[in-house]
Amino acid sequence: MSRTSAIESPQREERKITSRRFLADCPAMVAELFDYWDARRGKRLMPARADIGPEDFRRHLPDILLVDVEGVDENGLGVFRYRVVGTREVSLRGHDPTGKLVEEGFFGPSREDVIACYELVRRERTFLYDPLEYVTPGGRWRDEYTIFLPLSEDGETVSQILVYSIKREHE
Repeated sequence: MSRTSAIESPQREERKITSRRFLADCPAMVAELFDYWDARRGKRLMPARADIGPEDFRRHLPDILLVDVEGVDENGLGVFRYRVVGTREVSLRGHDPTGKLVEEGFFGPSREDVIACYELVRRERTFLYDPLEYVTPGGRWRDEYTIFLPLSEDGETVSQILVYSIKREHE
Protein backbone atom coordinates (compact mmCIF):
# COMPACT_ATOMS: atom_id res chain seq x y z
CA MET A 1 0.00 0.00 0.00
CA SER A 2 1.43 3.41 -0.93
CA ARG A 3 1.55 6.53 1.21
CA THR A 4 -1.25 8.05 -0.85
CA SER A 5 -3.61 5.14 -0.21
CA ALA A 6 -3.67 5.49 3.57
CA ILE A 7 -7.35 5.04 4.38
CA GLU A 8 -8.45 4.86 7.98
CA SER A 9 -11.26 2.67 9.22
CA PRO A 10 -14.08 4.42 11.13
CA GLN A 11 -13.11 2.48 14.29
CA ARG A 12 -9.51 3.69 14.04
CA GLU A 13 -10.52 7.31 13.44
CA GLU A 14 -12.67 7.28 16.61
CA ARG A 15 -9.59 6.50 18.68
CA LYS A 16 -7.73 9.58 17.45
CA ILE A 17 -8.58 12.45 19.79
CA THR A 18 -7.85 16.09 19.00
CA SER A 19 -9.85 17.64 21.84
CA ARG A 20 -8.98 18.07 25.52
CA ARG A 21 -11.50 15.38 26.48
CA PHE A 22 -8.67 12.84 26.52
CA LEU A 23 -7.30 14.46 29.70
CA ALA A 24 -10.08 12.86 31.77
CA ASP A 25 -8.85 9.34 30.99
CA CYS A 26 -5.20 9.52 29.96
CA PRO A 27 -2.24 8.51 32.17
CA ALA A 28 -0.84 11.24 34.42
CA MET A 29 2.50 11.20 32.55
CA VAL A 30 0.75 12.00 29.25
CA ALA A 31 -1.35 14.76 30.85
CA GLU A 32 1.78 16.21 32.44
CA LEU A 33 3.58 16.51 29.11
CA PHE A 34 0.47 17.89 27.38
CA ASP A 35 0.04 20.51 30.12
CA TYR A 36 3.69 21.52 29.72
CA TRP A 37 3.28 21.91 25.93
CA ASP A 38 -0.02 23.73 26.37
CA ALA A 39 1.50 26.22 28.84
CA ARG A 40 4.42 26.87 26.47
CA ARG A 41 2.14 27.69 23.55
CA GLY A 42 0.06 30.20 25.48
CA LYS A 43 -2.49 31.72 23.10
CA ARG A 44 -0.68 30.43 20.00
CA LEU A 45 -1.67 27.33 18.04
CA MET A 46 1.62 25.70 19.00
CA PRO A 47 4.91 26.62 20.67
CA ALA A 48 8.27 26.89 18.93
CA ARG A 49 11.00 24.33 19.56
CA ALA A 50 12.91 27.07 21.43
CA ASP A 51 10.00 27.26 23.92
CA ILE A 52 10.53 23.62 24.90
CA GLY A 53 13.28 22.78 27.40
CA PRO A 54 14.02 19.04 27.62
CA GLU A 55 15.46 19.64 31.09
CA ASP A 56 11.89 20.47 32.17
CA PHE A 57 10.68 16.91 31.55
CA ARG A 58 13.71 14.69 32.06
CA ARG A 59 11.70 11.70 33.27
CA HIS A 60 9.82 11.65 29.96
CA LEU A 61 12.90 11.74 27.71
CA PRO A 62 13.39 7.95 27.27
CA ASP A 63 9.94 7.80 25.63
CA ILE A 64 10.23 10.98 23.52
CA LEU A 65 10.56 11.33 19.76
CA LEU A 66 11.23 14.60 17.98
CA VAL A 67 10.28 14.47 14.32
CA ASP A 68 11.17 17.11 11.72
CA VAL A 69 8.62 18.07 9.07
CA GLU A 70 10.73 18.53 5.94
CA GLY A 71 8.00 19.88 3.71
CA VAL A 72 5.58 17.97 1.52
CA ASP A 73 6.03 15.42 -1.23
CA GLU A 74 4.65 15.51 -4.76
CA ASN A 75 1.28 14.26 -3.43
CA GLY A 76 1.00 17.00 -0.81
CA LEU A 77 1.74 14.68 2.11
CA GLY A 78 4.21 15.68 4.80
CA VAL A 79 7.75 14.33 4.76
CA PHE A 80 8.69 13.34 8.32
CA ARG A 81 12.17 12.49 9.66
CA TYR A 82 13.27 11.30 13.10
CA ARG A 83 15.57 13.89 14.70
CA VAL A 84 15.65 12.56 18.30
CA VAL A 85 14.61 9.13 19.53
CA GLY A 86 14.54 8.37 23.27
CA THR A 87 16.48 5.45 24.70
CA ARG A 88 13.39 3.40 25.63
CA GLU A 89 12.00 3.92 22.12
CA VAL A 90 15.29 2.72 20.60
CA SER A 91 15.29 -0.33 22.87
CA LEU A 92 11.67 -1.16 22.09
CA ARG A 93 12.27 -0.96 18.35
CA GLY A 94 15.53 -2.88 18.45
CA HIS A 95 17.24 -0.19 16.35
CA ASP A 96 17.75 3.55 16.33
CA PRO A 97 15.74 5.26 13.57
CA THR A 98 17.36 8.68 14.18
CA GLY A 99 17.90 10.35 10.81
CA LYS A 100 15.54 8.02 8.95
CA LEU A 101 12.27 9.01 7.37
CA VAL A 102 9.30 7.97 9.51
CA GLU A 103 7.98 5.86 6.66
CA GLU A 104 11.23 3.83 6.82
CA GLY A 105 11.68 3.59 10.60
CA PHE A 106 8.11 3.65 11.91
CA PHE A 107 6.87 1.55 14.81
CA GLY A 108 3.11 1.12 14.74
CA PRO A 109 0.31 -0.94 13.27
CA SER A 110 1.21 0.05 9.70
CA ARG A 111 3.15 2.63 7.74
CA GLU A 112 -0.13 4.14 6.56
CA ASP A 113 -1.51 4.46 10.07
CA VAL A 114 1.65 6.10 11.42
CA ILE A 115 1.94 8.55 8.51
CA ALA A 116 -1.79 9.37 8.87
CA CYS A 117 -1.20 10.41 12.50
CA TYR A 118 1.71 12.70 11.63
CA GLU A 119 -0.19 14.06 8.65
CA LEU A 120 -3.27 14.89 10.72
CA VAL A 121 -1.09 16.86 13.17
CA ARG A 122 0.75 18.65 10.35
CA ARG A 123 -2.32 19.47 8.30
CA GLU A 124 -4.66 20.45 11.15
CA ARG A 125 -1.91 22.08 13.26
CA THR A 126 -3.25 20.40 16.38
CA PHE A 127 -2.24 17.83 18.97
CA LEU A 128 -3.37 14.24 18.65
CA TYR A 129 -3.92 11.73 21.44
CA ASP A 130 -3.87 8.16 20.16
CA PRO A 131 -4.48 5.30 22.63
CA LEU A 132 -3.96 2.13 20.70
CA GLU A 133 -3.66 -1.63 20.93
CA TYR A 134 -2.07 -3.18 17.85
CA VAL A 135 0.25 -5.79 16.42
CA THR A 136 3.31 -4.37 14.70
CA PRO A 137 4.19 -5.56 11.20
CA GLY A 138 6.93 -7.56 12.95
CA GLY A 139 4.31 -9.43 15.00
CA ARG A 140 4.79 -7.66 18.37
CA TRP A 141 1.66 -6.81 20.38
CA ARG A 142 1.59 -3.27 21.77
CA ASP A 143 -0.82 -1.47 24.08
CA GLU A 144 0.18 2.17 24.44
CA TYR A 145 -0.80 5.77 24.82
CA THR A 146 0.73 8.23 22.36
CA ILE A 147 0.45 11.98 22.09
CA PHE A 148 1.65 14.03 19.12
CA LEU A 149 2.39 17.70 19.91
CA PRO A 150 3.11 20.12 17.04
CA LEU A 151 5.86 22.75 17.17
CA SER A 152 6.23 25.73 14.82
CA GLU A 153 9.02 28.16 14.07
CA ASP A 154 6.73 30.69 12.37
CA GLY A 155 3.60 30.22 14.48
CA GLU A 156 1.62 28.84 11.53
CA THR A 157 3.42 25.91 9.90
CA VAL A 158 4.22 22.70 11.78
CA SER A 159 8.00 22.35 11.61
CA GLN A 160 8.44 19.55 14.18
CA ILE A 161 6.28 17.12 16.10
CA LEU A 162 7.09 16.07 19.65
CA VAL A 163 5.80 12.54 20.27
CA TYR A 164 5.47 10.84 23.64
CA SER A 165 4.48 7.20 23.83
CA ILE A 166 4.18 4.94 26.87
CA LYS A 167 2.99 1.42 27.47
CA ARG A 168 0.00 0.94 29.74
CA GLU A 169 2.27 -0.73 32.28
CA HIS A 170 3.93 2.68 32.98
CA GLU A 171 0.80 4.02 34.66
